[in-house]
Amino acid sequence: MEKEYAIILQKLSKAVEEFDVERAKEAAIEAARSGLDPIKAIEEGLAKGIRIIGDLFEKKQAFLPELIMAGEAMKAGTQVLMEEVRKRGLTLKKLGNVLIGTVHGDLHDIGKNIVISMLESAGFDVIDLGVDVPAEEFIKKVKDVRPGVLGMSALLTTTAPEQEKVVKLLREAGLRDKVNVIIGGAATSERWANQMGADAYAADAIEAVRKIKALLGVKEG
Repeated sequence: MEKEYAIILQKLSKAVEEFDVERAKEAAIEAARSGLDPIKAIEEGLAKGIRIIGDLFEKKQAFLPELIMAGEAMKAGTQVLMEEVRKRGLTLKKLGNVLIGTVHGDLHDIGKNIVISMLESAGFDVIDLGVDVPAEEFIKKVKDVRPGVLGMSALLTTTAPEQEKVVKLLREAGLRDKVNVIIGGAATSERWANQMGADAYAADAIEAVRKIKALLGVKEG
């Protein structure tokens, strides 16, 4: 049986590595029917595939569209396996929770969605507020869910000041020291993060995962 499980895990990983949504679904269904632990299927199958693509992206041997497609394949397989997790009453081990959104006035979500896929594959629970999120909504959600990290994306230079507004409102609400803030997006930089009071800046999804782990004291590996 172990040999059969190993083959299924390989199928799950390969489907993600080859950006094949349908194969990812089929392999996930096969995993569920075989009796393979669905959590193991996610962590050692699908997540392994996305980590491989992530490593290639970091080495500039894979490109943004491929990272996006790999994320879609992983999402398709994960949806199938999460249903099996719920049926069996299992619980995924989480490294922490992250609240994320694109700031008010900005409708771009590709980068944010890639970060979410990478975070989920790494073992984080992610709450996605979507795009065009008002500063007040970020504050309300921080109060409600008490995330370990708040991530804000801004692609447009005209919307980057919204990130600073959120940090200001966090201070006014007495919440700034209760949540780590990381920013990203084409309109942002390390310099801007320091200027507006964020704890970290990430240039891409791989760096975002690494820095969020560091902020929460999660060891790599």
